[in-house]
Amino acid sequence: MRTQISGLRARLGAVCAILAGAIALRLLYGVAFANYDTLYGLVWGGQLAQGETPAYGVPIAPTPHPLLEIVGLILRPLSPHLEIELVVALAFVALATCAWLIYQLGARWFGRAAGALAAVVFLTRVPVISYGVRAYLDIPYLMFVLGALLVVSRRPRAGAPVLWLLALAGLLRPEAWVFSGLYWLYLTGLLPEWLRRRLPAGEPVRGRGVLIRLTLLAAAAPLIWLGSDLLITGNPLWSLTNTRHTAAALDRRSGLGNVPKYVPKRIGEVLQAAALAGAAIGGVLSLWWLRARAVPGAAAGVAAVGIFAVFAAVGLPINTRYAFLAAAILCLFCGAGAFGWVALPAGDRRRPAWLALGALIVVALIASAPSQYRTADRELDKLASQERIEGDLEALVASHAINLRCGPVGVPNHAPIPLLALYLRTSPARIRSAQAGHIGRGVYLDPASQEVEREYILDTRDPHEPVTVPPGFSAAGANRSWLIFRRCE
Repeated sequence: MRTQISGLRARLGAVCAILAGAIALRLLYGVAFANYDTLYGLVWGGQLAQGETPAYGVPIAPTPHPLLEIVGLILRPLSPHLEIELVVALAFVALATCAWLIYQLGARWFGRAAGALAAVVFLTRVPVISYGVRAYLDIPYLMFVLGALLVVSRRPRAGAPVLWLLALAGLLRPEAWVFSGLYWLYLTGLLPEWLRRRLPAGEPVRGRGVLIRLTLLAAAAPLIWLGSDLLITGNPLWSLTNTRHTAAALDRRSGLGNVPKYVPKRIGEVLQAAALAGAAIGGVLSLWWLRARAVPGAAAGVAAVGIFAVFAAVGLPINTRYAFLAAAILCLFCGAGAFGWVALPAGDRRRPAWLALGALIVVALIASAPSQYRTADRELDKLASQERIEGDLEALVASHAINLRCGPVGVPNHAPIPLLALYLRTSPARIRSAQAGHIGRGVYLDPASQEVEREYILDTRDPHEPVTVPPGFSAAGANRSWLIFRRCE
């Protein structure tokens, strides 16, 4: 009974810490809105809730992610504003949970100080901040994978709990399918002998019923994703082919030839020099002097980088946010570099040398903090401008200045399409970009200033050729960010 009470207290403490962390991060960063990909997921989920076929085929649409669409389906009865607010709140909870999981992993492997530093380093990386405040699905994906890693570090043969977490991750990003497959091979004893000897020992899964359940769990995410694509588009590989097509259209880096250069570059973009150097030192020292503690993290890191490279080689874009898992694990080794010496026995002659190197890592991180702060501040200012522009767009919909009575809504580029589709409760096919073709009637939105035109581009590689108001449209309203034109004939 005492053990159960202690476990319950620990879980309640973790929940309270995560919720408090989410609130603190929201207040600290000061910016919060849903990004383009997430908005599309909500729109497509809403279409499913209404019995419609999601409009995957609109120009420059993102990759569909089944779990995100399920969220959109569940939230459909709510107002669009509340949908977004809840998704953003969940995103901050996911970000705080990632930090908590990194702390727990670091504390388990290298000591509490190492775990605390790893979590702080992670939360202060500019790409993590940027994608986190915009509710990108990569943060919840990371949360599920780190959660699975923590369960495995506590109970290597936990089985179903690990596969459940990886299945949820696999409905957000396909890389988790490989992690599920590798873990299934470990449980069933089918890994190669040389690899099996390096992993925690244990009896393989016995019993047909247990094996069937674990196999279904491991295969659930790819089966659901492929089945969803097949039912909606008639092509089970729609997500792969569309992602490749979009990556080519936007000139995103992909392919085997770009892997050696851009995979390390993307990881470096997340960590930056001081944390990367700390991770390198921590990796060497921990694998040398704390091998048993370091091997699980090193194995996870190698797998994360390898799977990232493999997916890039088959044509998926080498985006910075796809490097978050590898970067999170390297944050753990950065923590080990600074404080891993604590895990050595008291009086160990290796302690002073590690302590000296750890002090240098801490000094380097502190010295790099002002630069990190300035970069983060500039990024958050830019995102705050985007948030304001989107807020002005939402206000025009709320006042009914933007509507579908005259026909489709035209926009200067693809960036506003999912937000307008969500607020107007319509298919994104009825929101048309002037860059994709002629707009003959309806409502047309034009940026009210060069600043809006410049800031409301979600990626510098996105199409953003200048367009003009279509002929025959007359001025019908405006606010600080947008001009409204209408043609109803």
